[in-house]
Parts: sequence; C-alpha cells; structure tokens
Amino acid sequence: METREIRTGTVVIIEALGRIDSNTAKAFEEKVLGAIDPAAPQMVVDCAQLDYVSSAGLRVLLMAAKRVKAAKGKLALSGLKPHVQEVFDVSGFSSIFSIQAGREAAIAAVS
Repeated sequence: METREIRTGTVVIIEALGRIDSNTAKAFEEKVLGAIDPAAPQMVVDCAQLDYVSSAGLRVLLMAAKRVKAAKGKLALSGLKPHVQEVFDVSGFSSIFSIQAGREAAIAAVS
C-alpha cells in the first residue's frame, strides 16, 4: 500500500494505491489522520488506484470521517473500482460516506 498527499486550496487529497488490509492499515491510518488539518478539514480520499480494502481499512476511513466531522469539515471518497464499491455497499458504508465518481466531484462535495 502506498499513499500520496496533495493539497489543493483548502482540500487535502490522499491517493490510496494498492491494498489496505490488516498489514497496511496502521501506516494508512497514520498518513490519513496526520493529514487532517483542523484549520481546513476538507479531505478527499482518491481510491482510483485502490485494489482492495478490508475491514481494517474501513475502520481507518471511519475514524478519519469522525475526526474531520468533529473539526467541522467534510470527507469524500472518489473513484472506487466496482469491487471496492461492493465492499462499501455490503458493509453499509456507502450510506456513511460521500462517494463520488471522480476527484473533481469529490473536491466539489467537500468545498
């Protein structure tokens, strides 16, 4: 699992690449939670290159959403592949997160 952080205006974009599973969730958690800016808590997690997410990865995303919300910000996900989207649908997380087709739509959703 690899991540990249991009800042555009007041929005932090985290690109998630590869797999988020029990082996990589801790590093992903540190990256995502560390990127939350209390002064500008708008975040997009770009999942276009994410191949797999386990319950450990879902837990990290839920923690991030709670912290962003507590800071009066918004978090959106973008670019979920069909098999990753299915994990969100089956787990009920699709109703918790703002999920957008592309990065620009996700940026607009949190701005």
